[in-house]
Amino acid sequence: MAEFKIDLSKKTAPLCILEILKEHTDSFYGHSLTISEICSKLQTDYGLDLNRKTVSNTLSELKYFFSEYEDHEYCVCCTEKNVATRYKDGEEYVVSKSDGWYISRDFSDAELRLLIDGLLFSKHLPNSHCRALSKKLEKLSSKYFKARIKHIDTMIERSCKNKQLFYTVEILDEAIDKERQVSFSYCSFNTDKKLCPRLASDGSIRSYIINPYQMVAANGRYYLIANYDKYDNIAHYRLDYITDIKLLDTPAKDKSLLVDYKNGFNLPRHMAEHFYMYTGSSITVTFHADKTILNDLFDWFSDDMIFSNETDKTVDVTVKANQDSMLFWSLQYGRYIEVINPPDFREKIAEVTGSMAEKYKTPK
Repeated sequence: MAEFKIDLSKKTAPLCILEILKEHTDSFYGHSLTISEICSKLQTDYGLDLNRKTVSNTLSELKYFFSEYEDHEYCVCCTEKNVATRYKDGEEYVVSKSDGWYISRDFSDAELRLLIDGLLFSKHLPNSHCRALSKKLEKLSSKYFKARIKHIDTMIERSCKNKQLFYTVEILDEAIDKERQVSFSYCSFNTDKKLCPRLASDGSIRSYIINPYQMVAANGRYYLIANYDKYDNIAHYRLDYITDIKLLDTPAKDKSLLVDYKNGFNLPRHMAEHFYMYTGSSITVTFHADKTILNDLFDWFSDDMIFSNETDKTVDVTVKANQDSMLFWSLQYGRYIEVINPPDFREKIAEVTGSMAEKYKTPK
């Protein structure tokens, strides 16, 4: 810590002690500080010369405060050791004293690791934002945790090029809360590897007037579940493709007016059926599957499957899924599955795979 250039009042001692405990102690790795060590760090880091009794009393007050009043992100604790055995009125009792003081935090290091790993492996955050958030999460633990996440400095550059992402999330959150429409430009990549707004037929930037309902995460990306105002169905928009968003004064369209909401809307089921986040209707599909991909099946469809006609090596599987999503999934697992029903969907797969086969017949 940099040496303080101003004289701190002894009234700041509780804050200084708290900062020392936050930086140098933790409950997970068993790092604590004795009162003598805290006195030394107060002198070295803050220029405060306090005696052991004052520090001990301050620690006891901090411990009482954090245990008595809830909703704090950490509490001050101490370990104790037995120093003597005494007898009073014929009964034995143990005399103990504090052996070390430390901070106990709301987030364990394992929980922080999960949060940071979620950032590291996410695809929807720009690299600079990911680094900044990781550093903030680091500060929720001690210096010993910081030493264990050096690999953050070796992260590859994120694919997200949109620096407006956080602002987009803020505006959408407000719009959903206030049930208001938004307008934005929606972008696509070009061969220059840059996001460019989609254009209208006259060459101007196309403005999307949208009724926003929910933000969701799927496949490492953020999506907006919404309705494009001139239609009556649900649409999905990648948040990192949205730019120049504006909150409008006009109220959002009532969900009950949408086709997808007529019989009620189940978000978990909607997400399960639209696993590639394509829009459009869902169909019931039965396919013949090699049992070697059972783990994959549960990853994709969870328990929303019906098994039938099981043999030692194969099983028939029935699921309900978005048609376009199921088409691409069937191509992805084509070596291990064969679609049986419905017949028109089976024909669609035959058409697509036949076209692919023709492309690869002629050597390049």
